[in-house]
Amino acid sequence: MRQGILRGCSKESLVVTISGRPGSGKTTLAKLLASTLGLRYVSSGGLFRRFAEERGVSLIAMSKIAESDYSIDRMVDETIRDEAMKGGVVVDGHISAWVLRDIAHIKILVIAPLDVRVSRIAKRDSLTFNDALELIKTIEASEDRRFKSIYGIDLNDYTVFDLIINTSTFTPEECLDIVLEAISKILKRCG
Repeated sequence: MRQGILRGCSKESLVVTISGRPGSGKTTLAKLLASTLGLRYVSSGGLFRRFAEERGVSLIAMSKIAESDYSIDRMVDETIRDEAMKGGVVVDGHISAWVLRDIAHIKILVIAPLDVRVSRIAKRDSLTFNDALELIKTIEASEDRRFKSIYGIDLNDYTVFDLIINTSTFTPEECLDIVLEAISKILKRCG
């Protein structure tokens, strides 16, 4: 069993990554998991949004800025690596599995069909379906370019993940149960 660069493998030292595209359910699952296990919760998307707010720009504008200023994504990724090194954390982020591949005990990908993701974003952000669709397409295109250019990451290559869950098939609670079962097996194997 690969344990990454963390020493030991216990619930207290556990590092979990939950990745997925906008509206896939990663934040919902990450927060549920962190709360259930008593772990810290860190969101790379939250950090990125905070940087946008600090600059007084929209998320789309920040994505465009980040396409030419790689220091923004690198700062987010360094922060989540620092948090992961402390252990006892669930990290939610589009590329957290790649950034933490040598640290995380388990890397989870959540997926959902585009129409489901758009509906979730529209509801969450009080947008029309078409506005949410445009937002998702713009953000995803920007991220695809940035992460390929910065890290050589192909967001459509799922081989880095240990577990993939379609969140349109299962409720958030069922997704949590699936993840808890997988974590239980990992802790038994390495503990």
